[in-house]
Amino acid sequence: MRFSSKTCIVTGGGSGIGRATCVRMAAEGGNVVVADLNVDAAKATVDQITAAGGKAVAVEVDVGNSAQVQNAIALALSTYGSLDVIVNDAAMMTFTPIVDLPESDFFRVITTNLGSVFYFAKYGAPHMPPGSSIVNISSVHAHETTANVVPYAASKGAIEAFTRGFSIEMEARKIRVNAVAPGAVDTPMLWNNPNVKSGAEKIEGSIGKPEDLAAAICFISSDDARFVNGTTLVVDGGRLDIL
Repeated sequence: MRFSSKTCIVTGGGSGIGRATCVRMAAEGGNVVVADLNVDAAKATVDQITAAGGKAVAVEVDVGNSAQVQNAIALALSTYGSLDVIVNDAAMMTFTPIVDLPESDFFRVITTNLGSVFYFAKYGAPHMPPGSSIVNISSVHAHETTANVVPYAASKGAIEAFTRGFSIEMEARKIRVNAVAPGAVDTPMLWNNPNVKSGAEKIEGSIGKPEDLAAAICFISSDDARFVNGTTLVVDGGRLDIL
């Protein structure tokens, strides 16, 4: 039970990769805080976990809002008395060329995707004991991307740089900081992508399941990966090799 007695916050835990990660961490003994903008979706994840005998609570949080992030951290501490794992999975995309993109949309993506990583690092790390772990979810778009998703790709590239730098800052505290970069995963975000629907973005190679990513996230956030720090684990079924 790799997460026995550990408290794990997972953002975007109401669906997709986030939900699969919550379910697996709970199955491995974790006390899970399911954080999502859609609180009904978060509660559905909690119901799935508790029905299987696990422990979880839901919290509504806009991860781009500092006060709401701090509230989620406070809930974890007040409910379970500790904070050991943070998984920053929540993200958003736009599908508009840069020259046509409203300024507000650009900064909304950056704040949601990258700002959330900053908020959880700034306000979460001070409460985390030695041996804790932070996992930031990047994307293959940080390495190879397509037109009309520049803010998303830029935010994911920045997340990987943030991960490398913050891991150095946390070495003295013995808190590991890593990233996971998924490829194509069978989630609503993939199939609702207008570029995928139109055929502008070809989905070549393997399509993963959320559970495949959850397995990788749980590995890198657990003590099994205690010698892995400051890196990005690409979990894409070989898609980058095709791109």
